[in-house]
Amino acid sequence: MSQRLRLTTPLPTLDAWVQAFARAEIPVLAETAEALELMRATEDDVDAHGLGELIATDPLMTLKVMAHASELRRGRLMADPETVTAALVLMGITPFFRTFGPQPTLDAVLADHDEALLGLSRVMQRAERASRYALGFAAHRADPDAAVIHSAALLHDFAEMLLWVHAPALALQIAALQDADRHLRSAAAQRQVLGIELADLEQALMKHWHLPELLTRITNDKHEHDPQVRCVQLAVRVARHTARGWDDAGVPDDLHDIAELLNLSEAHTLKLLHEFD
Repeated sequence: MSQRLRLTTPLPTLDAWVQAFARAEIPVLAETAEALELMRATEDDVDAHGLGELIATDPLMTLKVMAHASELRRGRLMADPETVTAALVLMGITPFFRTFGPQPTLDAVLADHDEALLGLSRVMQRAERASRYALGFAAHRADPDAAVIHSAALLHDFAEMLLWVHAPALALQIAALQDADRHLRSAAAQRQVLGIELADLEQALMKHWHLPELLTRITNDKHEHDPQVRCVQLAVRVARHTARGWDDAGVPDDLHDIAELLNLSEAHTLKLLHEFD
């Protein structure tokens, strides 16, 4: 049974973080919760593709569905459902609505914490843009796993989202450290406040929930020589650097690396990025 969690001090080990976050309730975007209730009312008219498209715009709802489908698949001799639509086909529409009742919303959970809600919405907007870039890069490279690459970019920073939800005070401490020192790397700020890196927590949670191997691997920046990982990594990077405009000092390096990945000129790459946006 999932439960509300509100941490104000860091936990002692990575495993303690995994156990706490794995048991905690995961809220979703208010518009997702609302749209699901409208669909529930006309369940017989809903298909996996339409429902999948709705869910795939919300990183945390995507995470919940993928984790549940992976749990269902265990013990059955079948392939991993690597996309939300595949997960819904495995589940079935009626069992989906039975399992996922009215969803808790981020607005309600963080109603007393406007700053955290703002910080979280920035991460979620960045994730949505990164998923569009990653899908564009994958399509340009004619990658057969383009849909999984899209999901991996959407989920790339889900541990940071969960931190804003479950430990907003700690997330704000990390943000304050980075605002005070623009050169401080995210991983260093996370270690300073949390005692762990969110990338490690994310990989540990994906393994805990038995998420598909391909999705888990593509989300792991340590495999950066893999072109699929590179697609996700660069999409996340350029989404982060351009969150407040295209004049960030990191953008020229991003452009260079993306042009190299796609085998294009930098001018053509920039044009393509604006089209994806």
